[in-house]
Amino acid sequence: MAIELPKSTEFNKKIKIPKQKFYENLEISPALKKIFIEQVDKILWSNKIASSTTNLADGSLVKEIQVFEIFLKSPNLDDELLRHIDRAVPYHIVFILEYQGRYKACISYKEAATSGNRAFKVNSYYYTDWLDKQNLPLKLDGLNLDAAYENFVRQIAGETLQKMVSDESLKDSVARSEQKELLQRQILALESKIRKEKQLNRQIEINLELKKLRKEFKNIS
Repeated sequence: MAIELPKSTEFNKKIKIPKQKFYENLEISPALKKIFIEQVDKILWSNKIASSTTNLADGSLVKEIQVFEIFLKSPNLDDELLRHIDRAVPYHIVFILEYQGRYKACISYKEAATSGNRAFKVNSYYYTDWLDKQNLPLKLDGLNLDAAYENFVRQIAGETLQKMVSDESLKDSVARSEQKELLQRQILALESKIRKEKQLNRQIEINLELKKLRKEFKNIS
């Protein structure tokens, strides 16, 4: 798969967004401000995907999808920085990260907030591997912007959000993926614990718990 975004969504000239906009006059911790300064070189706004720039109808949740290109000073980027940008911008965002000529697409599952004063709840982030830019899996597909956004999430996440059944919703896929991650952490912790445990009766108890978690993991995989 490759990037397949309509020319109509591209800006004639990519818009440079001063990274200071995301940490000046906004609530931000000193640690996160340091991440912006040390990890990010520049941010470009390259595409606006909307009913006005495509033949797609507005979705019930998604009205615009922005594409931001973030040029990095190192190959690692803290999720909290992306989460801060996602919360500051009232639209859905596809991030394209660049480091030394290689590119990685990134996206969160961003849904309407049900409480608090934020418009969106920002969930886990999903990434591709580092690739040549033309090989990034970004294809605009769907009858409306809700569907296009869901397809972007699945394209970028790949096998991580592979459906268990054909009609599994994206929300259910995300919840199942997050549950798998939690179970994996719990299994690793118990495996470490059982190796250190000296008492046989405790080893048996831990092993029973391990079997239970492994069965639960298998059932949702």
